[in-house]
Amino acid sequence: MALTHLQVDRVRNLREARLEGVGRVNVLHGSNGSGKTSVLEAIHILGMARSFRGGSVKHLITHGEPHCTVFGSVFRAPAGALRLGVQRGRAGEAQIRVGGRQVRTVAELAETLPLQVITADSFDLLTGAPGSRRRFLDWGAFHVEHRFFEQWQRFQRGLRQRNMLLRRGNIAAGELAPWSRDLARYGAEITVFRRACFEALAPRFHSTLAQLAPELDGVSLHFRQGWDTELSYAEALEKGLATDRELGYTHAGPQRADIRVSIGGHAAAETLSRGQQKLVVCALKLAQGQLLAEQGNRECTYLIDDLPSELDREHSRRVCAHLEAMPAQVFITCVDEREIRGVWPGGGLTLFHVEQGAVSGPGAATA
Repeated sequence: MALTHLQVDRVRNLREARLEGVGRVNVLHGSNGSGKTSVLEAIHILGMARSFRGGSVKHLITHGEPHCTVFGSVFRAPAGALRLGVQRGRAGEAQIRVGGRQVRTVAELAETLPLQVITADSFDLLTGAPGSRRRFLDWGAFHVEHRFFEQWQRFQRGLRQRNMLLRRGNIAAGELAPWSRDLARYGAEITVFRRACFEALAPRFHSTLAQLAPELDGVSLHFRQGWDTELSYAEALEKGLATDRELGYTHAGPQRADIRVSIGGHAAAETLSRGQQKLVVCALKLAQGQLLAEQGNRECTYLIDDLPSELDREHSRRVCAHLEAMPAQVFITCVDEREIRGVWPGGGLTLFHVEQGAVSGPGAATA
């Protein structure tokens, strides 16, 4: 899979931009505030119907405009080109089209264009709340195990219903029991998928980190399922029922799962420098792409904003060498294109210059 064409309309300061002839490795260069990151955001909208920056969708849309739109073509062998389109309105409404069909959920979009993002916000994988690491793990499970998403949806539905009943208080045990049974079943199933994904990811992570930063040989990963490992999830729910009633929500389960990243027995976020943290994050993201290629038989598209930030030249070169060796497409931003030319092995770079919301380069057109 590879994105071959991108059309961006009214995304931040990109009023109208088209990128044709997109390559495997694409460098977006230009001064700060020129719109480079907005191009990455547009690609993320095409794959996830939202920005990786978070916040209200109205901030994505060019000032004074009612909506923003992104179109793209993804080449999939042997089927050929598949057209994707996403429109977002100021009130948050979304229209999504895949291959000319309107779809109701983001899942089909995400499956068609798997994305991994490396930005300043990616440090959340180490320093942020457990939800960031759960989403990271679930990304792999979603793309590798086709049954995961349906079971995850059922678990989330059951969790909402059980919590709604618990908030009411003073409910009969029989009223809660059906939702507890569903929650136990689907929670156990998605945990099996998560654990399998983690066990496949961990050795790939260690191998990747050894190539990027051999000096960080003490970093370890541990999967936490979200409840006592000595109990089944059904047993944990039964044992914790009194606490759940008191709190008004389900306190144990997959919704509390986490990945602990540590070095020397201490949290990596509290021990490593910013540059070292970025290398660990890069290793996690690159390992996910490798897992997708090997078990999901698909390529990942990497959106990398300002790679040289926090990294010295040698470590930037190692990250680029790993990306070059992977079956993946890359979009990478920098101020001066020589920053990437100097660390990327070989040639084959497709260059796009971004200036004041205008994109120029091979096959680029801006109005």
